[in-house]
Order: sequence, then structure tokens, then C-alpha cells
Amino acid sequence: MALTELQVKQARAKEKDYKLSDEKGMFLLVTKTGGRYWRLKYRHPHTKKERKLALGVYPETSLKRARQKRDEARNLILDGIDPSDHRKALQAENHTAATNTFEALALDWFATKMGDKSESHRRRTMRLLERDLFPYLGRRPIGKITPPELLIILKRIEARGAIETAKRAKQTASQVFRFAIAGGKATNDPASVVGDQLQPTQSKNFATITHPMEVGKLLTAIEQYQGTPTVRAALKLSPMLFCRPGELRALEWSEINWTENRIELPAQKMKMRQPHIIPLARQATEVLREIAPLTGRFRYVFPSPRGASRCMSENAVRVALRNMGYGNDAITPHGFRAMARTLLDEVLGERVEWIEHQLAHSVKDANGTAYNRTKHLVQRTTMMQKWADYLDRLKASEKAGNVISANFSNQ
Repeated sequence: MALTELQVKQARAKEKDYKLSDEKGMFLLVTKTGGRYWRLKYRHPHTKKERKLALGVYPETSLKRARQKRDEARNLILDGIDPSDHRKALQAENHTAATNTFEALALDWFATKMGDKSESHRRRTMRLLERDLFPYLGRRPIGKITPPELLIILKRIEARGAIETAKRAKQTASQVFRFAIAGGKATNDPASVVGDQLQPTQSKNFATITHPMEVGKLLTAIEQYQGTPTVRAALKLSPMLFCRPGELRALEWSEINWTENRIELPAQKMKMRQPHIIPLARQATEVLREIAPLTGRFRYVFPSPRGASRCMSENAVRVALRNMGYGNDAITPHGFRAMARTLLDEVLGERVEWIEHQLAHSVKDANGTAYNRTKHLVQRTTMMQKWADYLDRLKASEKAGNVISANFSNQ
């Protein structure tokens, strides 16, 4: 006889568990602790062994809903499918889908492949994922993402004028898809076919200053800048060291070898993933010793004003230059590298190979041997002192009003 809602509602615990039967093998199990559980008793469609299937808990699952679940299970049995096995298969499929989302695979790729990248590169990549890809693709099963779907997202990035960011987003997504393919979680890379639909990026060199007279004016402006001591020190060192801006602002006191008078940067901080040495000219050492009493107790030479556990913002030097009247169209923090590259070659006559090594570019010799940190170190040390002296001369000439553009290679 079929149960009624009132019977189910009034079912109370007894000394032992008991059952209230409904129709077609369904019953309500009432436990001695007061729990009320819907169950279906049935026989396996092939083995004919008796089995039980949980249909829910009352009152969350009502009598009506329990009967719907019962009928769904019975239809599976009629089709030769065991409902318990079917449920387990669905649960496994849902679990797989949850772990095979774009976000899950992207985070797995990031943890596996980005560990040896620089801190700034990892931070920039994660920001791109979180801002431009996860909001739209994060919960999507990676194997179901199509090229048109990805293209819509990349076009959205382009629409805000971020052409280069759209290109990086495509490249990053492609790396995630290929990582998923290698792990058997996907079969194709949608990013590999959308490139023709994106706007071409225009290569743009970092703005810089290479005329000696203008360099002298810039150095004088840096010397007179009235910013914080840390920013002033970073400004002074930028032209002297001409390392990458991220390498300078993230410089740690432990990376300064005072005995050898040089900076020793580990591979994980370098773009080319090779350790790098920056010989310190006398003038650069003086700047570092001046700032040491202020920041020497911290990890970073240039700590953030928001907390010494972090290094200076990537925009600190850029903003200082702008405050001095030098916008991005005049010179950028990265532009100091181009300045040094040009003047060391064209004015001081230094060997290009030494300059390229000091810039930490990938340079191979005639035998195909790649960059190593100690190559031409003696010559580079001499070159760095000559460069600092030349900058001093430009600054002094600017103050005297007689900067000249001469070749100092024989001096």
C-alpha cells in the first residue's frame, strides 16, 4: 500500500530501525536515531542479485521527489543498466570534469612549468590568467573549448586597446592547452588556429636618450631630484648599471659581493635563466653605501614604502622620470639599457661582445658556446668603470655648459 505524506511526516524513531514500504520496491528507512532515508530495493538487471539504491533523505527529498527518482532508476533497469553503477559513473565523470577545467589545468601548468621563471614573469602571467582568461574560461571543461569561444575572449582584450596583451593571452592559453594534451586531458589546441584573426602587434623600441648633451641634462636632473632616498638611489644606479628594471628594483643586499665589488644575480631572477654578474664602478658602490644605513636591515635594497617585505614598485622609477619631465616618449626605465648599448659602442668604442654580455643577452662565441657569467669579466669590469666616469663627465659638462660629442675609445 502506498505511503502518504502524513505517514512519512509522522514517522518517529523506535528502539530499532524499521521500514515503511511504498510502491515498486521503494521504502522509507527510519533509524533509531530519527533519520528518515529513502531506499529502493531492486535486482541487478543481469546478475539478478538484490541491491539497494539510496534515493535521498527526508524532508530534503520529499515523497514525490523520491518516487520520481525511483521511476528514473527503474527505467534504467528496464534498459539493462544498473542504477547504482550508473550513479558511480556519473560521479566519476563529474569529478573528472571538475578537475579538467581550464582553470584547474592552468594552475597545474603554472605550478609545473613556471617555477624556474623570474618573479616578475610569474606575477605577470598569473595576473593575465586571473584577469583575462579565468573569468570566461575558468570553469569550462578544457576539452570543450572551441577556437571561436577563445577568439571572442581575445577580441575583448583587443577592444580595450591591449593588442600585445591579447597576443600574450593567446600564447599563454596555448601553453595550457598543450600541457593538457600531453596529460591526456584534451585533444586539441584552439589557440593554435586563432592567430590570423588577431591584430598584428607593432614592435616598439623602448624610448631612450642617446645624444650626449641630452644625457648630461638627464643625469643632472636625476642628481637634483627631490624624491625619497630609495627612489633617488635607484634613479642614479639605473644608467650606471643598465640592468633590466626588474633586476634593479628587486636587488637584495645578499646579492652584493662587497669583497669582489660586484652584484651577483641568481639564474631565477634573470630573463635568460643564467646567473649574471654586474661589476660595480666606484660611483655605483658609493650610491649603495649611502643607502645601506636606511635599507640595509631589510631584504631588498629598494624596499616598498608599503612594506619592507616587498621590493619597490615597477612604476617607481618611471613615475620619478615623469615628475622630472621625462615621459614614456622620452625615456623609460628600460631605455637606460639602450642608452648604454649605443654610447658604449658608438662613443666609447667598447667591443660589442662585452656590451652584450653585460646586458645579459644570449651571446654565443665562434664555437657556439653560450653566455656564462664570468666571460670577459675583467674587460667588463674595466668597461663599467669607464662608463661611470663617462657619465660623470657628461654631467659635469652639462653643468659647465659645454657638453661635446666625442669618441673616448682611446682614453
